[in-house]
Amino acid sequence: MACSIVQFCSFQDLQSARDFLFPQLREETPGALRRDPSKTSNWEDDSWGAWEETEPQEPEEEGNTSKTQKSSWLQECVLSLSPTSDLMVIAREQKAAFLVPKWKHSDKGKEEMQFAVGWSGSVSAEEGEYVTSALCIPLASQKRSSTGRPDWTCIVVGFTSGYVRFYTESGVLLLAQLLNEDKVLQLKCRTYEIPRHPGVTEQNEELSILYPAAIVTIDGFSLFQSLRACRNQVAKAAASGNENIQPPPLAYKKWGLQDIDTIIDHASIGIMTLSPFDQMKTASNIGGFNAAIKNSPPAMSQYITVGSSPFTGFFYALEGSTQPLLSHVALAVASKLTSALFSAASGWLGWKSKHEEDTVQRQKPKMEPATPLAVRFGLPDSRRHGESICLSPCNTLAAVTDDFGRVILLDVARGIAIRMWKGYRDAQVGWIQIVEDLHERVPEKGDFSPFGNTQGPSRVAQFLVIYAPRRGILEVWNTQQGPRVGAFNVGKHCRLLYPGYKIMGLNNVTSQSWQPQTYQICLVDPVSASVKAVNVPFHLALSDKKSERAKDLHLVKKLAALLRSKSPRLDSFETEIKELILDIKYPATKKQALESILASDRLSFSCLRNVTQTLMDTLKNQELESVDEGLLQFCASKLKLLHLYESVSQLNTLDFHSDTPFSDNDLAVLLRLDDKELLKLRALLEKYRQENTKATVRFSEDADGMLPVKTFLEYLEYEKDALSIKKIGEEEYVALGSFFFWKCLHGESSTEDMCHSLESAGLSPQQLLSLLLSVWLSKEKDILDKPQSVCCLHTMLSLLSRMKVAIDETWDSQSVSPWWQQMRMACIQSENSGAALLSAHVGHSVAAQMSSSATDKKFSQMVLDADAEALTDSWEALSLDTEYWKLLLRQLEDCLILQTLLHSKASPPATRASSPQTEPLPRLSVRKLLEGGKGGIADSVAKWIFKQDLSPELLKCANKERDVENPDEPREGIARSLPEVSEVEIDLGAIPELLHLAYEQFPCSLELDVLHAHCCWEYVVQWNKDPEEARFLVRSIEHLKHILNPHVQNGIALMMWNTFLVKRFSAATYLMDKVGKSPKDRLCRRDVGMSDTALTSFLGSCLELLQTSLEADISRDEVQVPVLDTEDAWLSVEGPISIVELALEQKPIHYPLVEHHSILCSILYASMRFSLKSVKPLALFDSKGKNAFFKDLTSIQLLPSGEMDPNFISVRQQFLLKVVSAAVQAQHSKDKDPSAEAANTHWKDLNWPVLAVDLAHHLQVNDDVIRRHYVGELYSHGADLLGEEAIFQVQDKEVLASQLLVLTGQRLAHALFHTQTKEGMELLARLPPTLCTWLKAMNPQDLQNTDVPIAATAKLVHKVMELLPEKHGQYSLALHLIDAVEAMTTL
Repeated sequence: MACSIVQFCSFQDLQSARDFLFPQLREETPGALRRDPSKTSNWEDDSWGAWEETEPQEPEEEGNTSKTQKSSWLQECVLSLSPTSDLMVIAREQKAAFLVPKWKHSDKGKEEMQFAVGWSGSVSAEEGEYVTSALCIPLASQKRSSTGRPDWTCIVVGFTSGYVRFYTESGVLLLAQLLNEDKVLQLKCRTYEIPRHPGVTEQNEELSILYPAAIVTIDGFSLFQSLRACRNQVAKAAASGNENIQPPPLAYKKWGLQDIDTIIDHASIGIMTLSPFDQMKTASNIGGFNAAIKNSPPAMSQYITVGSSPFTGFFYALEGSTQPLLSHVALAVASKLTSALFSAASGWLGWKSKHEEDTVQRQKPKMEPATPLAVRFGLPDSRRHGESICLSPCNTLAAVTDDFGRVILLDVARGIAIRMWKGYRDAQVGWIQIVEDLHERVPEKGDFSPFGNTQGPSRVAQFLVIYAPRRGILEVWNTQQGPRVGAFNVGKHCRLLYPGYKIMGLNNVTSQSWQPQTYQICLVDPVSASVKAVNVPFHLALSDKKSERAKDLHLVKKLAALLRSKSPRLDSFETEIKELILDIKYPATKKQALESILASDRLSFSCLRNVTQTLMDTLKNQELESVDEGLLQFCASKLKLLHLYESVSQLNTLDFHSDTPFSDNDLAVLLRLDDKELLKLRALLEKYRQENTKATVRFSEDADGMLPVKTFLEYLEYEKDALSIKKIGEEEYVALGSFFFWKCLHGESSTEDMCHSLESAGLSPQQLLSLLLSVWLSKEKDILDKPQSVCCLHTMLSLLSRMKVAIDETWDSQSVSPWWQQMRMACIQSENSGAALLSAHVGHSVAAQMSSSATDKKFSQMVLDADAEALTDSWEALSLDTEYWKLLLRQLEDCLILQTLLHSKASPPATRASSPQTEPLPRLSVRKLLEGGKGGIADSVAKWIFKQDLSPELLKCANKERDVENPDEPREGIARSLPEVSEVEIDLGAIPELLHLAYEQFPCSLELDVLHAHCCWEYVVQWNKDPEEARFLVRSIEHLKHILNPHVQNGIALMMWNTFLVKRFSAATYLMDKVGKSPKDRLCRRDVGMSDTALTSFLGSCLELLQTSLEADISRDEVQVPVLDTEDAWLSVEGPISIVELALEQKPIHYPLVEHHSILCSILYASMRFSLKSVKPLALFDSKGKNAFFKDLTSIQLLPSGEMDPNFISVRQQFLLKVVSAAVQAQHSKDKDPSAEAANTHWKDLNWPVLAVDLAHHLQVNDDVIRRHYVGELYSHGADLLGEEAIFQVQDKEVLASQLLVLTGQRLAHALFHTQTKEGMELLARLPPTLCTWLKAMNPQDLQNTDVPIAATAKLVHKVMELLPEKHGQYSLALHLIDAVEAMTTL
């Protein structure tokens, strides 16, 4: 056991604290890295200045300096960590961050302590003052229940202004005091420690504050009471709102240090008493031959400073008396003591009322004068300048660092340097004090020293820790003259923290009540964001001659090297191992050596057994008093395990084969099944095996039943003469069970002998049953391939059940046996349904067999004793247990069928779209189905349907009965999507049959409406994860339409709308209303979260959903609310409420409000579908209509009613005319993009002209205007046949005839004026002047299609003549047109 450095906590976000304290480091982060995640979506927000010429880059040296500063920023901060590790302070200049620990899960899954920023802010109260030093002092609790424990932590901060301020963990200022006008150099604290020896002076608690020329000490008891009072007053003030609170007085001493040039650091040694010899020596040096001394030595407070001239100064302040200690120095000392009396604190900040604050800031606090204190002696070295001093925990040694890169060890009592280390520039030092563990001592024969007895006093060792940041190394040295005992590479930017104190407020009574978990020294690494502690074992302080522990460790290292080496001679190898382990003295080390031997995988089993047996024999031959009982028990337990391993290995290696033939009839008798039940079980398992083989990858078989002895010893242990299994993982548990039972389950080992060996070894039947079931359930593939293993399991289970402790004979007959309940629980939790079903049949058979034998036994007793009640009780117990088995078998059968279905896959043809890529479906178990709620089964099937992307028609088809009399019936349900379904059916395989079987097994849970509801929800959930997959939402709406019950349909639609659609729908509405046209792809992605193509499909799906809701609301009153039943086997289902139950809880929709949203959705859909411009959707509605949008569809809103403003009607009419024009153009335009047509297959089903007429009815627009416009657009595009059909729907045919007359003139004008043929010019000359003038006024460019046959135009003219009345003003013009057209047809 050597030195170690262990991480005991980490930082959650150290960079945030660094950015707060060093804003310039945060600003130097490259802008490209910050903008990278959002540069594609927010490029327009970047300033144009980014494109301007940048300034030349700085030289590379400055870049390196900046990089170094980012790593070494912690060296520039004031850092302090509480000894109890409950608070850390990082301060710089005027800012400070308080970090508190929190327990969180690490990446490895274990809980670890992490420091997180609890408070951050500015701590300076005066302009220009900076933080120079800080301390985190935990204060002891005064409650009886937590005496000696830390209550809260006070943060003490010193500033350049001379102020010392005290804060709570949350940054609340408790009190502030100006003790000296110079800056604070250092804050140090000393807490109470129990004296190790009776002659050691008991030290009082104190807080010492170093100034450039003074030391201020505050008594610890007074400080503790004052801080508690201040904290209580602050809490009361916060509760009452009163700010004018007077703080309690604070007592302190102030010493003015003289005869020294510069002071950098100090150490307060405490009260010391001189020995009589030192007293007389000092008196002689100062007073000469005639000096007089007192009988009792004086008590003095000793202070040591480091700096320059002298390099180290020693100061002594007399305590507690004004009488002269020496006759000639009495006058000099008397004046100093009078001014060093305790005085009340002055200059409070933060406690005055608001109207007194200005006065307080203007007046400087009154300063108490310092008592002069001259240096008594020092270590003069004019060239050396001290940098820091660190006092050892027992106040006898101190480590000093200087600017020459030296670390000097001082003897505090004698004032001399006793050791020096070179080459440690900028070193940081600390101490570790280790107390010897008395239990590790070994009593030696003939050793009568006090240390040979375990009852002797504990020894204490001190180690000096030196961190050299320039070399990035941490070293541990044994003091005073000992060697280096440890060295670690830790990095060059760490901070070594050594507080040197513990909890304030303890005394000799309370400090013994509870040992606080405090660290002595730690290392903060900003690079790895961790805090590490240094652990040093006590034996490293012992010399090699006296340390038996060191010899033992040497033997352990030699043994480890021997185990790693390859020895050619095994006999000598084993002998050498025995000699080494017998030479070790310490029992703990001996145990460690034996553990390393047993953990080695290089040694054979015989070697391990011989070594352990030799050690065991040696321990037995020793005297009982000198034998360690723990080591003896350890050896005995390992020997038992080795013997068990040997017996099991021998049984597994024996050539054992059972010659008993095995047939189906034997299996039926064994499982107590008839032929029909056995055939059904075989069929289910065969389907399950086939689908399960497809679903998984088969790897090469491992060596089942083999287990190394090293692993075997790691899995088992003896506790109180009972063999138990350690807490191991599932795989390790299966490996151990395979070692015991795999050969037996294959019939290759004797089952009876194995059970007898395991029972005699001390393994309980419950543990053996658990191991057996874990092997059986995990080796499902091998078991299904070899049915004979069922017989072996039956035999093994029968033997285990007949063990003594397995089934208690006195068990209450009205209850269920815990033995069989354990087996049922294992089957319920197993995800391998095939193996679980077989094991349940075997368990049921064995339980019935044992119950029958018990019944026969009781029946014989009943005959003898004439006790009729025994038989009744027996049959009741049998029936109760049997019912549990029957229920489990039904549940496992259902789970097997469902798991088979979920494993099945459809092999899609090449032309079919790829199935959605999702995570694999989780395996099912009875427990998961019981905890999944009423909708758990349908939810699992819905996830599988989504993964296979099956159409709703297929689900409906598979649900129908396959009746031979009506073979065409299933085809009727899929008439609408026959090409798609027939294509899929080619490669469906066994899916329709498995679906039909699942429907029969779960008539309630997989009822068609329930399944469609879950599929609808699953598809919309997956669409919400990736809105670009518009087909998911389309398929979800298809499932919604297939729901027959309007109550369920209405609830699902309403939940979909509220959960997933309304937010995106409203965002799309506001975006389109903002841009006034169909938005571009970039804007759609930014505001709605999907592309423009996906948005178009989304709006179409929203329209279908709203229309489906309207249809469902109409038929709600005609259909009753469905009753959701559950299969008998699953009545005990618990878990979340199902989707269908939630849907039935939804309120009915408000029909007019949904219709109102449907109108808006139609407008948005048309605008996106045809890319309409100059369209603001919300501008088509008045204020009432706008306010009603995006409200809860079940609420009653104030909707527009009555006559609409003509301006709104005009805008609406213009929009509908645009929609009709765009729809006709998209349908009949010649230059239509073929790729766009293929992409818009979902939109071609909508009849936009009919939809426009329907919208006109709702928007109070004259629908006849829309119909006439539709007819005109058809003729304009040359679709005369469709135009003739559409004319019949027009009511005002006279206006239509006038419009068509103009369109006819445009066609003739194009034919006569734009073709410029000779015959055409001659015909034009023969026409009446009136007709010629009219034709010249026509603009043929308004026609969308000019390539129309003249015969179609002639037919159109005749149609116009039919529509125009004879008295119409344009009737004569129409007659002339007929003549002109007839003349043109003859050309």
